[in-house]
Amino acid sequence: MTNNLTNQVAIVTGAASGLGLEIARKLSAEGARLALVDKNEDALTSTRNQIQGEVEIFRTDITDENDVKQMVEKVAARYGQIDILVNSAGITGNTNIKSHEVDTENLSLVMSVNFMGSFYTSKHTLPWMLKRNYGRILHIASIAGKEGNAGMLAYSASKAAVIGMTKVQGKEYAETGITVNALAPAVIKTPLLEGMPQEQIKYMTDKIPMKRCGSLVEVANIVTYIVSPQNSFTTGFVFDLSGGRATY
Repeated sequence: MTNNLTNQVAIVTGAASGLGLEIARKLSAEGARLALVDKNEDALTSTRNQIQGEVEIFRTDITDENDVKQMVEKVAARYGQIDILVNSAGITGNTNIKSHEVDTENLSLVMSVNFMGSFYTSKHTLPWMLKRNYGRILHIASIAGKEGNAGMLAYSASKAAVIGMTKVQGKEYAETGITVNALAPAVIKTPLLEGMPQEQIKYMTDKIPMKRCGSLVEVANIVTYIVSPQNSFTTGFVFDLSGGRATY
């Protein structure tokens, strides 16, 4: 699919590392013009230097709706259009703990980043897509949002909320040329794993029939299809990337 996204404008959140960085690389290779979003400006600058093509960076706190609104307005002013939104920013929060041990403040933070951040970016990006009757929104969810991972209440609940939002938005904009889908990965080799207890990682990996983690390249490949013009008759859907764990 070389240059499948030529002249399209893509916003990628969480672009400073992990999934977001690999997705940004792939979209750029396909010809997209990029707006890279993250809270870590230094890492964003490093990311921009690693990617060839048209790239702008926008330091943004996605838990702050006004900050998100201003970012979207700057992207639209810079490029004149917004075709793609990939919400890959996310945190796990505290893990390997039972529900009665969950810290309420930490749960609130996870919901703010994983769910509210995706809501804010889609809320303010959708009007620009509606202007042209075209758009592709992809929320990165998780298999945990479908099945729930013991010891990960905050993360599982936040990703379940993302899946629910995807289904609603997919129906709401189905006649506008805009598709809204989610991707539900199992364990992917990213820096996010570094802060998690090994017992929690083993618990998740043992559930995967392929008995391995997914790779960043595998994520970027399927993301590129989902946000491409070729994916025109699927919306409100949760794509699987779980090595056989998800069977529905």
